[in-house]
This record gives sequence, structure tokens and C-alpha cells, in this order.
Amino acid sequence: MQKVIGGAREAVALIPDGASVMVGGFGLCGIPELLIAALRERGTRDLTIISNNAGVDGFGLGVLLDTRQVRRIVATYVGENQEFERQCLSGELEVELVPQGTFAERIRAGGAGIGGFFTPTGYGTVVAEGKETRVIDGVPHVLERPLKADFALIKAFRGDTEGNLVYRKTARNFNPMMATAARVTIAEVEHLVEAGAIDPDHVHTPGIFVRHVFEGHGYQKRIERRTTRKG
Repeated sequence: MQKVIGGAREAVALIPDGASVMVGGFGLCGIPELLIAALRERGTRDLTIISNNAGVDGFGLGVLLDTRQVRRIVATYVGENQEFERQCLSGELEVELVPQGTFAERIRAGGAGIGGFFTPTGYGTVVAEGKETRVIDGVPHVLERPLKADFALIKAFRGDTEGNLVYRKTARNFNPMMATAARVTIAEVEHLVEAGAIDPDHVHTPGIFVRHVFEGHGYQKRIERRTTRKG
């Protein structure tokens, strides 16, 4: 299978209106900048976005909120985006907030073919409403279902033409597990090399999970919130 494609525009042309899309990254670290921007440019609508957070105003997933392309979002932290707050409070945007550890495990379960798991996190709160509960070893637990998606948009530092990926430091975050939990995974990489150029022991995401890959350029790599101390 030829996995290398021309770029972000060609990649997002595969995503129809109404699709569910996992988007890697933690804050603004390790997000697929180019794919998000191309998705906005194309105008794909009624999307269900599954991502750790909602980006910030004017960047990351925030640009899709600005253009009302997102119908529903499943996330864990949304505190850096005023437009998200406005749409959520006005009822324009359907929101499912998930505890971060549960969020990660639901995605992992989706990729591993696990039908569900019990966790004590969220018991006795709105998170548990409508869900099966069970006492295990004297501790109340909540049944959580796996998260899957039609597409996963992920970002890696290095990838080869067979789709094998290597992430760099914190940018590894949610990208590897999302790559396993979607029907079609699209990866943008900073450096694209020939098959065999990456030591197999260094591969974080095997190419079997990646359908399309392309090399990107011109990354902004913004910092979500810069904190400095007085000199």
C-alpha cells in the first residue's frame, strides 16, 4: 500500500461531514497543526472531535470552533478557550467531559478491542450518571466504554514511508494510542525517511496502524501558556 500522500489538503479531503475525529496533542504540544488548518480551510462540518483539550482561541482546535465546524467534543480540559466556553454555555456545542485518566484508558481500550472497563474515578458524580456501577473489593466502580473514531489525526517527529512513527518527548502524549483507535489514521511528520531508516527498536507507532503519512513544514509550535519567574 502506498501510504505517502501529498500533504494536509489531500489528507483532509478524505474526511466527510459528520465524521468522528481523534486529534492528538496535549495542550498545544504535539498537535497536528497542518491537518487542523487544512480541515478548517476545507470547511468540513458537523464533526465530533475527540481530543484531550479544545485548543486556544485562534489556534489548534480553536480555529474549528471559530468556524462552527464542530458539533460535539469529547475532552478532558477546556480551560484555555473562551470561544469554547461561549458555545458550551449557549448550548451550541455538545460537550462530554471525561476524567483524563479515564479518557486515556477509553482510547487505549478502543484500540485494543476491549469492550469496557471498571474504574472508581467519577463514581458518585455526574460522570457516572446512566452508567453501570459495581463494587469491586469493597470499592464502587463505574463501567466506561471504549472510545473509537472514524479518523485519527496525529503528529510525529519522524516517520518512514511505511508509516512507522517516532515521537519526540512530551509530544508523544495521546498520539500513539489514538493511532490505534481509529478506522483511518493520518500522520503528519516533521521528517519523512525511507523505510528501514528507523531502528525497529525505536518505533513508537508501528506502520500497521497508519494509513497515510506526509511530511509537514512551517510548524509554529506555540506554547499554550508561558510562565516565567522574575529575574
